[in-house]
Amino acid sequence: MSPQAGWLLQEQIVPRLRTVIPYAVRCVGCEDSEELIQDATALAADILHRAEVAGKQVAASSVAYYTVQHCKSGRRSVGNSRVDVLAAGTQLNGHTRLTSMDEVAAANEECGGDIYTFNDVLSNDQEDPGTKAARKMDWESFCAGLPERERVAVLFVAEGRTLREAARSLGVSDSCMQGSKRRLGVKILEFMGADIMVEVRRRPQWRSNLEATREKHACRVLRQAA
Repeated sequence: MSPQAGWLLQEQIVPRLRTVIPYAVRCVGCEDSEELIQDATALAADILHRAEVAGKQVAASSVAYYTVQHCKSGRRSVGNSRVDVLAAGTQLNGHTRLTSMDEVAAANEECGGDIYTFNDVLSNDQEDPGTKAARKMDWESFCAGLPERERVAVLFVAEGRTLREAARSLGVSDSCMQGSKRRLGVKILEFMGADIMVEVRRRPQWRSNLEATREKHACRVLRQAA
């Protein structure tokens, strides 16, 4: 950029940008007006440079006008992608939305107060509530058709107690409870399916994808540090 173009940028264009951008350009995500002015200055410098290379004379008002229009449409000096989920243009179109990891994901409507944030959700190693609710419904439907002895066996095992304790509570022998246990296992396989043991141990796919992404970023940081 020539000294004349630099003077034009500093004395004629940047003041216009400082006046218009805070009122005319919408900030996206964590952007603020000062950041947008700096980015718009880089856009205006690029317009001036390309005009000089092409041998054209451009007015400061025209450069400022088109720079502001670029900013309003979501263009930035680092790019104008419409498919990048973090790009300003993508968010202005309403295709994506940035949410703070500290934002409340759920709240207790009865007594007030936060239950957990999005960061808590992604860092929690427990199963998601939907999976737990579906499994509970399956078990309730399954147990509803069981005789008393097998239903008590399920209850005692779920509480971490032994079948011997269940036998004593029912007043039957240990061998009777063992027979109920075998019949219960057959009924579970028939009701839940032969692959039920695999399913209950399978991790959600979204969690595997999340950990793979984290490991990928960690490896990239290590390579850069080396």
